[in-house]
Amino acid sequence: MKPSNLLYLALGAIALFAAIAIPVSVYRSSSAAAPRWVSAVEPGPLSKAHAFLENKCESCHTPNSGVKAQNCITCHAAATDLLMKPATAFHAKISECAGCHVEHQGFGIRPTKMDHGLLERIAIQKGGSATTLDCLSCHAPIDRHKGYFGKDCASCHQTSSWKIPGYLHPSPRSTECSQCHKAPPSHYMMHFQMMDQPISGEHNARVDQCYSCHQTDSFNNIKRVGMVKVH
Repeated sequence: MKPSNLLYLALGAIALFAAIAIPVSVYRSSSAAAPRWVSAVEPGPLSKAHAFLENKCESCHTPNSGVKAQNCITCHAAATDLLMKPATAFHAKISECAGCHVEHQGFGIRPTKMDHGLLERIAIQKGGSATTLDCLSCHAPIDRHKGYFGKDCASCHQTSSWKIPGYLHPSPRSTECSQCHKAPPSHYMMHFQMMDQPISGEHNARVDQCYSCHQTDSFNNIKRVGMVKVH
């Protein structure tokens, strides 16, 4: 065998040994076992919340498997405030965390910020689109439309923004407010007669006559009165 071939064989064997030995060493003895290797392969700074794990790769990463949800749950399973809030309770059924919560984006980047665009990309990878996302699986408890517009959120909203591009509220002269808006519970109590009607000066207004008291730019902007926060 030529000397050059022996050299290549030796280098290949060393590289193979390093590829196996370094991850195993890090996993067994912590990242401190190969500090230079850690700094060489780190994709970027951790967020402020996870900065204390900067030199402890094995806390999150598992050799040949990447970041497993179990590693996240080790710290976050006790986050009862997260699991009890209606808007975030769905996390109790999630089996994969890193798909939405991406780390190593920078010290000032919060991995808790929801990237709805990521959900859309996942849907596309599985042969779907934004219209196939089940928005209400997360947003049902805080549906601002009170169920008026059904479940097809994507027919109006985009994953990049809740606001609807080009949307214009109907004319202030419109009297069909109840098609989209639902009166608050206080309007069906004595509060309506004792507070709302006297404040607006519309003593004969009915609950379904929103236009008699409210401006179209804000629910709390009362005609001839201005901004009033009583609801």
